[in-house]
Amino acid sequence: MSIFNTGKSLFKKVKVVPIFLTISDDFSPYAAVAIHSLTQHLNPERYYRVIILSDKLSFMNWVRLRGLVTRNCEIQFKTMSRSLYLKVITAYCAKRRGAGDYFSKAVYYYRAFIPNLFPLYEKAIYIDSDTVLRGDIGELFDTDLEGKALAAMVDPKVSEIPEFREYVENAVGVPCTEYVNSGVQVMDLKKMRKLKYLPKMINLIKKYDADLVAPDQDYLNVILQGDIKHIGSEWNEAPSKDLPRGTKLIHYNLFNKPWHYKNVASERIFWSAAKGTGFFNDLRRQRDNFTEEDRLQEEAKTAALIKKAARLAKTKEPLMKLEDE
Repeated sequence: MSIFNTGKSLFKKVKVVPIFLTISDDFSPYAAVAIHSLTQHLNPERYYRVIILSDKLSFMNWVRLRGLVTRNCEIQFKTMSRSLYLKVITAYCAKRRGAGDYFSKAVYYYRAFIPNLFPLYEKAIYIDSDTVLRGDIGELFDTDLEGKALAAMVDPKVSEIPEFREYVENAVGVPCTEYVNSGVQVMDLKKMRKLKYLPKMINLIKKYDADLVAPDQDYLNVILQGDIKHIGSEWNEAPSKDLPRGTKLIHYNLFNKPWHYKNVASERIFWSAAKGTGFFNDLRRQRDNFTEEDRLQEEAKTAALIKKAARLAKTKEPLMKLEDE
């Protein structure tokens, strides 16, 4: 199939399932794996639209990503313009480049712009680029939000790591049993627009300039506290040597990425999905060129992140507060 043929004409009367990813150019290989895995599990009777929000992509990466279209899944690109809101976020991120700042790139905040940038959609899916699908994402899209603004999974690492749990409870001010991972979301875009989600996030950034562990995720949990439906782990499962039966999405979150390390959990699933992309050899070279020094730096970043969470958890009150309107 030509990279310019999206198959759109075949599905004129079918409701579109919109799926968003947000990437910088260097995230392109991982996004390709996620998208390719997604296209392998689609309902042939439905139509899907993958929309990539990014800073400027190289032409070669654009071509390779665009080449992943299928009969019932098109791919669109949106380059983020330097709006006033994005300038605030970029300046905020520029202050935070320390070892414990995993999420200091503006790209992590692009998903907050989705409701405002795409008023034609009332509902959408967002997934991180470090994911692999094993089921039809249309099933996730069909989730009944029951009037909530968002559906996401309670973040398991918060309960597993004491420093993160104390940080979430004390510094973010959200019970750990309610704090969700933002890597997979079902979004009620209409309600998020009504709630003015993006302006609220910008106001929190400008007012508090808070030093946070997972900033955009923390903002989401604060702004939408009590307005999030919890989904099952099958749609946001951590890599494992024994994946639970029924797993529909694997999230290679934070540590032990298969494109960095050999013999890590669920690596065969990742590499199987990577074979269907134009990035397979790039990813293998990235893994093969990952040095001992790189490994030590990754471990230092992880240790610094946990240390930062422990330090911030000592606060006597949350680092930011959403004001009542």
